Amino acid sequence: MPAFHDDALPEGFRLLPGLLAPEQRQSLIAELSTLPPGAAGQRELLDQPWCQRLARWLKGLPQLQPYLPHDSVAVQCTLFEKSPDRNWLVAPHQDLAIPVRDRVDHAALSSWSVKSGRQFVLAPAELLRRMLALRLHLDDATQADGGLRFVPGSHRDGVLDEASAWQWREHFGDVAADARAGDALLMRPLVLHASSKATAATGRRRVLHVLFGPSELPYGLGWRWKF
Repeated sequence: MPAFHDDALPEGFRLLPGLLAPEQRQSLIAELSTLPPGAAGQRELLDQPWCQRLARWLKGLPQLQPYLPHDSVAVQCTLFEKSPDRNWLVAPHQDLAIPVRDRVDHAALSSWSVKSGRQFVLAPAELLRRMLALRLHLDDATQADGGLRFVPGSHRDGVLDEASAWQWREHFGDVAADARAGDALLMRPLVLHASSKATAATGRRRVLHVLFGPSELPYGLGWRWKF
């Protein structure tokens, strides 16, 4: 498969420092405090009015216009939270599953699953290339806090098998994307990324992971939410 050229995000990720003002960050933290206790994260926050407002605000930001096609919509918002009591690591991987409204039988779609009562499917590379995730950091997310590491450019080869992923990591290595509270991190779902357990003795790492995709889906699929 020929390598895909991503002019907007050639490395597959980019840090946007200070996207959230301190008062915006505190407002989001206050909204999260009203949610019922979860495990390591909560996948369906777009049913919350405050999250829908957040998605619309993000879409209109001039800083994001170079990365979001005009027909982009927010289709998922997930909370990831690490703390001394809830700490985990994630091996290098690509984000291949997308949330959809209903199951559809099509040869291009595979590995259906249900998470938190919602249908997910592994999407083909041509769809994932049109998608963008934006991670809003409500706390610091350095390596000590369990922040992300990326293999630059690995999204350009589409969906990678285990051997290809190993070759990318072996030849190009990975880099840390340390973020501070209020920073945003843009990433393509196909870029290889990983995180270690947080080693800081105290503190929390709360991240709102907002996924954007095209308004209309192929293969008869539909989004459950789109804003």
